[in-house]
Amino acid sequence: MIDKKDQIINVATKLFSERGFENTPLSLVCEMANVSKGLIFHHFKSKNDLLREIFSKTTGLIIEISEAQEADQPPRQKLVELIRSFFAQLESDKMFFQLNLNVMLPPNTRALLNDLIKERSSFILDSVKSIFDEIDPENSLVLSYTFIAELDGVTFDYLGIFDEYPLKQIETHLINRYAE
Repeated sequence: MIDKKDQIINVATKLFSERGFENTPLSLVCEMANVSKGLIFHHFKSKNDLLREIFSKTTGLIIEISEAQEADQPPRQKLVELIRSFFAQLESDKMFFQLNLNVMLPPNTRALLNDLIKERSSFILDSVKSIFDEIDPENSLVLSYTFIAELDGVTFDYLGIFDEYPLKQIETHLINRYAE
């Protein structure tokens, strides 16, 4: 059985990803979660704190994906596994990625989450860079930023630009490129 706090988080995550944070009043979260505003404020000081909690939880998912890699794998295999897990998550949980786009791009929510965004971004960069350090130590930083930008671009295009997006073909292309 899901507890009320998790229920609020799940409903707010869905609404923030579909409507955007600023376009989702707490009254709608209350209505959809079938809870009172008082209960929301029992668990969260404000709507902003609710968003920060959601963003922290999504960061936890990213960390779990990253930690699922086996340390003793060759670096190129680590990249392949990272790509596979990224695309599997992108395809299975669009809401997770849509939420991130909806809260990281608008200036108001970006400012609200700036410390958490930097923390997450540093974790992702460090994780990817540790792999590229094994492949090409001299260029690992540039390769890491490029790799992350490719995945960000795929996410943006898949969720917000193209209706018929060749997700599987792009996954295969990236795997082939980075497995060599």
